[in-house]
Amino acid sequence: MTASLIILFLASIWAGAQNALAGGGSFITLPSLMLTGMDARAANITSCVALFPAQLVMGYTGRADAKAPPGLPFGALFVISLVGGAIGAGVLIWTPPTVFAKLVPWLVLFATVVFAWGGFFRKPPKPGEAHHLPPWGEAIVQFFISIYGGYFGGGIGLLMMASLTMAGLAVRNAGATKNVLAGVMNASAVAIFISFPDVHWLQAGVVAVGASFGGWAGALMLKTVNEKLLKLGVVAIGVALTIGLFWQAA
Repeated sequence: MTASLIILFLASIWAGAQNALAGGGSFITLPSLMLTGMDARAANITSCVALFPAQLVMGYTGRADAKAPPGLPFGALFVISLVGGAIGAGVLIWTPPTVFAKLVPWLVLFATVVFAWGGFFRKPPKPGEAHHLPPWGEAIVQFFISIYGGYFGGGIGLLMMASLTMAGLAVRNAGATKNVLAGVMNASAVAIFISFPDVHWLQAGVVAVGASFGGWAGALMLKTVNEKLLKLGVVAIGVALTIGLFWQAA
């Protein structure tokens, strides 16, 4: 057990740095937590709780640049994210561990594809370019992203970046807004998760400390690390994790 916790701590440092630099830290914490002996659903729930403090810090730090798209009040996005995250968390709680274990490979595959698309193929809209998503459309998209975020969460940052920029926000504002909304949707999920025995608090504490340190180190390295190589590494991890999970489920 001690060896697995040491590995988990080191992996959490990596995950925290990865989140600060390019995103995708949950690809690292999920399998690391499963290696300590918990099932996929418990690992997903524990990871969500453990990474939540860092999300709050990121959202609070960039709050000055956070804003809603034209025609959609920020308060509406806040409520939508809060409700959607709670619904996703509720669905996850009521999903039997055996069923979730079969879904996880598909969820990781989806998150990997989203990350690859957002990291290498999607081009953000240019200033002055026509918006392609009306306010009501952004509200609907954010609601479903929030449900997915409360349920699993992999790739939510890239999904929100895509929808918010399509709804009319500049990239910088979209990045700050998605950090705030990610914290909001996970706040409702964490509020639900902490009352259930699926949270392994020892492992959650190890991940929280390691990821916080890694996030701090990642922030310092932000200007010196090749972002494309990091994103390529996340995709490689996602592909390997997907193959391993499908192999395990077979």
